[in-house]
Amino acid sequence: MGRELLIVWAGRHRRRAWEDLCADYRRRIEHEIPIHDRWVKPRAAGDDRARRKAEGQAMVAQLPDPCWTIALDPRGKALSSETLAGELRRLNAEWPHPIAFLIGSDLGLDEETAAAARQRLSFGPMVFGHELARLMLYEQIYRSIAIRHGIKYHRQRF
Repeated sequence: MGRELLIVWAGRHRRRAWEDLCADYRRRIEHEIPIHDRWVKPRAAGDDRARRKAEGQAMVAQLPDPCWTIALDPRGKALSSETLAGELRRLNAEWPHPIAFLIGSDLGLDEETAAAARQRLSFGPMVFGHELARLMLYEQIYRSIAIRHGIKYHRQRF
């Protein structure tokens, strides 16, 4: 799955309960690939649009160069777990650099930042809080590893 994975997210809170849940998946994933969480504190200055833009710039500043970026965006492409696993497997074979997932704050992800990403991934048309979206992303990355290695964690749909 590439050299390493980065989860770059903006949010107001770093609540312990969410951190513990994400840490459990992070430990599981680290057996396969290094994964790092990078938190961007929301910017208080300006209106919502200015804050989104500042957060997007701060998120991009956290990225190594080169980096394959995947923006979590309700307008992105919704994939099945199996398709996501295949996409990460493809990137592993073809892209030798870090892969970063970008998650916006309570205001969402800046459109310019999302548009600059190489891919947009959607968990569906509903909007999820950044903490829940981050946990869901960790779970899906672990599920991709389970699918790839035949770990019994993943069960096929009927």
